[in-house]
Amino acid sequence: MQKVSIIIPVYNEKNTLKLLLEKVISADFSGLDKEIIMVDDCSTDGTTEILKELSKEYKVLFHEKNQGKGAAIRTAVKEATGDFIVIQDADLEYLPNDYDKLLPLLINDEADVVYGSRFRNWENDKNFILKNKIANKFLTLLTNILYGAKITDMETCYKAFKREFLQSINIKSNRFDFEPEITAKIMKRKARLKEVSISYIGRGHEEGKKINWKDGIHAILTLIKYRFTD
Repeated sequence: MQKVSIIIPVYNEKNTLKLLLEKVISADFSGLDKEIIMVDDCSTDGTTEILKELSKEYKVLFHEKNQGKGAAIRTAVKEATGDFIVIQDADLEYLPNDYDKLLPLLINDEADVVYGSRFRNWENDKNFILKNKIANKFLTLLTNILYGAKITDMETCYKAFKREFLQSINIKSNRFDFEPEITAKIMKRKARLKEVSISYIGRGHEEGKKINWKDGIHAILTLIKYRFTD
């Protein structure tokens, strides 16, 4: 039976982690077996203790110092054994019941990479913070201009890959610039990338959202950098 690896980078998400894990476990995996890999990026709010308990049942990896989302994803990808990989944030902005939209395109060999687009679902409009929506749209537009692409949501968390394809890419970014770097390298390889509509419930910084305007600047610089370098 084919298998999917759900990789979950975790940093200070004690309020959402267990509920998110319940939703992941109960999700529709399109007939695939599954493995769940969580990476604790040196949390400081009690999340580490929760993960130590969960490590009795699931694969949990621990960073000794905080390195960022990209570094946590790199750690998990090295350990993944599934035929496919799905990235899942530890908050509840993205809903695991959308896995059955992402995975069939990989299973049927219609794509090497599938992005879950928040902007293909008009119902998500009310769930965006306006400044975040504008920033995401701008970064996606810049991606399309620089790489001749036609995607609608570059910064989406929901990215699904064939495992061998993702493991063949040398990811260098440690923080949120993982998203523009992986997108740039996908485009430069001319991989088969498709998008599907997903649900989204955005949260603000007071609710624990960690990305900020500095990460937006880094995203712009990353997109420009990898347009001209490997």
